[in-house]
Amino acid sequence: MGARARQQGGSAIQATSTGGHPSLHTVKPLGRTLFNRVFAAIYALSILALLFYHAKTLFYCTTLVSFSVTLALLISDLVLAFFWVSTQTFRMFPVYRKQFPENLKKIMERSDFPALDVFICTADPYKEPPISVVNTALSVMAYDYPTEKISVYISDDGGSALTLFAFMEASKFATHWLPFCKKNNILERSPEAYFESNHTCTSEAVNIKIIYESMKVKVERVLERGEVDDENITSGQEREAFNKWADSFTRQDHPAVIQVLLDASKDRDIAGYSMPNLIYVSREKNKASPHHFKAGALNALLRISGCMTNAPIILTLDCDSCSNDPETPLRAMCYLSDPATRPQLAYVQFPQIFRGINKSDIYNAEFKRLYQINVMGFDGLSGPNYLGTGCFFQRRAFYGSPSSLASPEIPELAPGYIVDKPIQSQPVLALAHQVASCNHENRSYWGSKIGFRYGSLSEDYHTGFRMQCEGWRSIFCDPERPAFLGDVPITLNDALNQQKRWSIGLLEVGLSKYSPATFGVKEIGLLMGLAYAQSAFWAIWSIPITTYAFLPQLALLNKVYIFPKVSEPWFFLYAFIFLGAYGQDFVDFILAGGSIQRWWSDQRFWIIRGISSYVFGSVEFFLKFLGISSFGFNVTSKVVDNEQSKRYGQGIFEFGVHSPMFVTLTMAAIINLISFSQGLVEVFGGNNLEGLFVQMFISGFAVVNSWPIYEAIAWRKDKGKMPIKTSIIATLLAGTLYTASCFVFL
Repeated sequence: MGARARQQGGSAIQATSTGGHPSLHTVKPLGRTLFNRVFAAIYALSILALLFYHAKTLFYCTTLVSFSVTLALLISDLVLAFFWVSTQTFRMFPVYRKQFPENLKKIMERSDFPALDVFICTADPYKEPPISVVNTALSVMAYDYPTEKISVYISDDGGSALTLFAFMEASKFATHWLPFCKKNNILERSPEAYFESNHTCTSEAVNIKIIYESMKVKVERVLERGEVDDENITSGQEREAFNKWADSFTRQDHPAVIQVLLDASKDRDIAGYSMPNLIYVSREKNKASPHHFKAGALNALLRISGCMTNAPIILTLDCDSCSNDPETPLRAMCYLSDPATRPQLAYVQFPQIFRGINKSDIYNAEFKRLYQINVMGFDGLSGPNYLGTGCFFQRRAFYGSPSSLASPEIPELAPGYIVDKPIQSQPVLALAHQVASCNHENRSYWGSKIGFRYGSLSEDYHTGFRMQCEGWRSIFCDPERPAFLGDVPITLNDALNQQKRWSIGLLEVGLSKYSPATFGVKEIGLLMGLAYAQSAFWAIWSIPITTYAFLPQLALLNKVYIFPKVSEPWFFLYAFIFLGAYGQDFVDFILAGGSIQRWWSDQRFWIIRGISSYVFGSVEFFLKFLGISSFGFNVTSKVVDNEQSKRYGQGIFEFGVHSPMFVTLTMAAIINLISFSQGLVEVFGGNNLEGLFVQMFISGFAVVNSWPIYEAIAWRKDKGKMPIKTSIIATLLAGTLYTASCFVFL
């Protein structure tokens, strides 16, 4: 995306230099901004015209059925209008930035150069394989950054001895891997990524690979057995660590475990150079205390790291987000060390980019609009939202606004505190265990005014939003070489469940007292408030998508025509609105480096989400709101099944298991196919196409998008086909819905 953005950029360039030193970064607007603004004005008029048409039709309705249908279409189009308006905020001031990390290298060795604490979170060794988490940790431990100033904290919220064992082995392998990377200037500093690349096959590389494979086999064998047996424990220190896993130790009820695996003040690699700190953490849990899911784990890391290293810069990473560029922290420091940007800068956000996406990206795992296009628009306002991974924070930003500091209850947790004791000293470890307690946050500001914010499954969105409401800014950094590469769900069920969890978490913020539509507009202005609101109310996409997936089709089956004829002037308004929205989205996508095939997958998956994950996310949210049920944080599986992986690589949708979300998808596919077929019968039977055209077009559009579902129901024989149970339930419900519509449209 970077190359295209530069080509489109305007001529105005802002360069930042400090004290006569070379520039650290530049920023310039994108060239299509003027077109976006002109088109927005024209399109806004067409939306007002459409709403006027609905209002006029509603006024002249003579039956309850026509009134209800028109009202449903009006409500759907109002929701679509809201999302269109909120999307325009990203098109008003999009900017592109460039960094010059080479201009920082001269001062890297200075004693006052900032240290870096890295937070990596994992929760389940069977859904998030420890060897994958190990690769993420090794990739950042090997950064082109002063090694003694890097501290990597692994938060294991599942409290698994298997994860600790994996990192004990990783700490031994790191003594070989880090000097190998720096000596040979390796770019892929995740061992797995390096060995899968076209690397130079030297004797040194072969030897490193043998050591890595030996470690990997050992970790996977322990995972397969489900326990760390005596033959894998090689020292008394290791045995003492594993003794903490007594019979009473469970995933939801256990004491805090803090294990220093590498100590920068003592440990050396095979070349004699200092190693980074590597610390395993599992916060205390008990059944009576709230866990706050990932935000609680991150706040525990914030406090523990404050006691042990208290670096002024913090990098948060998902367990599968391996570094892909060893210069990444220097790129972030181009902003975080610049006196012109630092005082109000909370964080520098890198885009989420994924490896292993199939050619057509069938599940829209790339999220180009969410992770790249929209974020550039955010950046031209007050800065991007926090995306949950690949983000460099100023520690200071977690403790109040730029102008005021919320004092933590323990002085050692203050962001400016200088740790002057070794990380393995008794006072430091005692305090670290104290702040890892599950009762530490009782009657405190943690989660409300300090740290990562509670109250939402989408703690990243909530935290970034609240920081900006306090007066902080942020910056989007999108270099040519991706900074991080993550993994994507390779089954439809995992992809939709992930989307459902996000939609619930976003609604928790959107319908809270901190709603972007009210609190946000007041604190950060109309444009930023609307930009955040666009995500907060994702789940209500389900209203227009579900309406247009069923209502016109059921009306067509009952020979009721609810849209203007092709010969009427209002038809051209509908055509312009449809083609204008899809056309501009297509242009944005292609200019951002996307392909036509992936754009089609992007818009298709938007429809799929709208009648599955968004519907069920909304239902679950309101059930919890009414106190009928509750939901928890479900970890997305990172385990790869070979057959599923093969089908994913071929671009074949993976169903395989029964899911209520597949039922609604199948219902829509069935009703649209029958509706389109009924329309064809009427046209060939002599009925005028003019009155049928819009409804047939909507049905036909849905049929084309539903082709993977028809394949999964009728032709496929592999394990990823649609379960018969799902097809039968969907068919019965579709028949019931059609029968009910017959009574309604009588």
